[in-house]
Amino acid sequence: MSNMIGKLAGRFIVFDGPDGSGKSTQISRLVERARGAGLVVREVREPGGTSIGEQIRTILLDPVNAEMTLGCEMLLYMASRSQLVEREIKPALERGELVIADRFVSATLAYQGTAGGLSVDWIQAVAEVAVAGTWPDLTIILDVDDSVAARRLNPLLDRMELKGREFHKKVREGFLEQAERWPERYTVIDATEDADSVEKNVRNTIDSFDFCRNFPQKNGY
Repeated sequence: MSNMIGKLAGRFIVFDGPDGSGKSTQISRLVERARGAGLVVREVREPGGTSIGEQIRTILLDPVNAEMTLGCEMLLYMASRSQLVEREIKPALERGELVIADRFVSATLAYQGTAGGLSVDWIQAVAEVAVAGTWPDLTIILDVDDSVAARRLNPLLDRMELKGREFHKKVREGFLEQAERWPERYTVIDATEDADSVEKNVRNTIDSFDFCRNFPQKNGY
């Protein structure tokens, strides 16, 4: 257990992937394991995680806001993220806590970038301002195809989940493209398996990941 504390204290791990990939389940299990090992864990979600962020979340996910432009959508996600980084993530990391996030910039690149059609370069430029240098040490992509994801989704879909199968196929492609582009900071785990098997793969990934590697520029999204 002491090895886990030494390895993960002050680290930032993101879980991301298509809707219906099982992020919430795996985050909950990792949080429980880490706290059981004695780590102080800060669990956050996007959009949201702060009072202002939760208000932005309501606007973003409400189906009544169907006319929202893609640029507006992306900027609202980034605004929520900026508040979350400054008020929650950065202070927690400075205190030596393990931060586990449900989505981060990786989601914006996949949803508003690859699937939505916004320029990835534009998204990255805005992200640089929003996160102010606070990038994840590791991004875990839980991968499921659109048919599996559709079966898992709550029938009461939010605005993003209502975008249709073709959109969500592109979202998945976006996540996989990121993992291919930044293999030193991303890992892809098959999330079509049962939750226990996925948890085992998550655990093995974290146990074997070298959090102490130094990179020329910490810009893996």
